[in-house]
Amino acid sequence: MAAAIDCAYTIEGKGEPLFLIHGIGARKTAWKKLTEQLKEDYMCIAYDLRGHGESPLPNGRFGLDELVDDLEALRAKLGIEKAHFAGHSLGGMIGPAYARRYPDRVLSLGLYSTAAFRTEDDSAKVKAVVSAMREKGIGQVLDTLTARWFTDEFAASHPDVIEWRKNQVMETNPDVFLNVFDIYAETEMSPWIHEITAPSLVLTGELDGGCNPRLNQQIADAMPNSDLVILDGLKHAILIEATERVAPPVRSFLSGLAA
Repeated sequence: MAAAIDCAYTIEGKGEPLFLIHGIGARKTAWKKLTEQLKEDYMCIAYDLRGHGESPLPNGRFGLDELVDDLEALRAKLGIEKAHFAGHSLGGMIGPAYARRYPDRVLSLGLYSTAAFRTEDDSAKVKAVVSAMREKGIGQVLDTLTARWFTDEFAASHPDVIEWRKNQVMETNPDVFLNVFDIYAETEMSPWIHEITAPSLVLTGELDGGCNPRLNQQIADAMPNSDLVILDGLKHAILIEATERVAPPVRSFLSGLAA
């Protein structure tokens, strides 16, 4: 655990603890709107991944195992025995990887807008995005990314939100940003996702190109105790664009566990 980073975090609400794990180049604030919907019943713990937001920069490159180390260090620091865990995009890979290593700590999992069972073509596409950023610079590829993250209608009516999200990316250390994008591109959960027995909610947008319904159906089929929800008409940035549509299935799933 010596390599773990002491990540910045916020806690809101009361009830069973729920750790919230953001994606590439995002921040703990990605969960702010969803937390508002959940904090009456759950203690929502959102944190900045290493090298993001207010969390310290790591020394050198890191992998998925180190991101799991950071999450476990935070859990131990807070003295929480068991919790719910939910992650978006890369966070939706960190959560299952954590559950695989620490199954007794996990009450439930949320896998939001994430990917597994990628075909060779799927993998080539996401790796090509990383290559383009390395060759041209992250800023030159940002419009491509935001077009994948947000629907055209939302982008047209909320230019301030698009700019805010772009600024988050550009304010992230470029080495860290490319490092986490590599992890997202290279992680393949299909060999082990069936080992995760915790109750799980698998949720994605109908129009999410990289984390599409086809892949999420395979994730749900492989996990022995999972529910699948597809949000029609949405792309990748579901937490920002459509919290009001994400919250009901999340609340329904979590409250159903207590029934």
